[in-house]
Amino acid sequence: MSVATGGVERIAAAFAGHGKRAALMPYLMGGYPDLDASAAAGEAAAAAGADLIELGIPFSDPLADGPVIHAAAVEALRGGATPHGVLGVCERIAREVPVVLMVYANVVLAAGGTAQAFARRAVAAGASGLIVPDLPHDEAEDARAACDAEGLALVPLVAPTTPPERVAAIGADARGFVYAVSVRGTTGERDELPPGLEESVGGIRDATDVPVAVGFGISTSEQARAVAEIADGVIVGSRIVRAAGEGGPEAVGVVVADLSRGLGDRW
Repeated sequence: MSVATGGVERIAAAFAGHGKRAALMPYLMGGYPDLDASAAAGEAAAAAGADLIELGIPFSDPLADGPVIHAAAVEALRGGATPHGVLGVCERIAREVPVVLMVYANVVLAAGGTAQAFARRAVAAGASGLIVPDLPHDEAEDARAACDAEGLALVPLVAPTTPPERVAAIGADARGFVYAVSVRGTTGERDELPPGLEESVGGIRDATDVPVAVGFGISTSEQARAVAEIADGVIVGSRIVRAAGEGGPEAVGVVVADLSRGLGDRW
């Protein structure tokens, strides 16, 4: 099946045209601390230098999320956030930058009934891609076809423990970019980057034609700059979500601006 244009092309343009050492992709939890504030935080991030936004749809059992993001999801759900509401947030942010929705498989099925139905809803809200962290590559064919038909990028994840033959298979099927998970375990701020990251990213680069973005554990401008030396994109989550909770959209803008400056100009 051929891949439709639209979100896939918008992601490619963001990676090609950012002008920094690497594209900057902050993560925000939709509906945290409330729907309007999360949309405003996305707009503030875009104005401060974000090239793409990863927007989480809250879920009650988020296996990939560390304590900060998990707590934000719980608060968002308590506040009444729904997939429909977060798609409204996506629609606002997508006017400024490409949005990649981070959504668990149960939410996809509960919100749309099928991958095809959810993909159509995501495109209608302006999304450019989906990350489904609990969808194994071997089980992703139908979802990938549904996304291809709508021009959405189904972005795969590669963990530090993924064997080379599986990295090759994932890289060959990747759309938009490959999300390289820098550490074992869940999201969260760390004091330093893990050893072996450059080798891991290099292996993924060799296996795919799309950009490679690194996430998990990146929280400072120094760490972001170090990642930008070896990858095409830098994803920052817990630090951004913490800022959203502590100071709202303005604080998110300040953190994103600092990270963007840290990445500097492209060579």
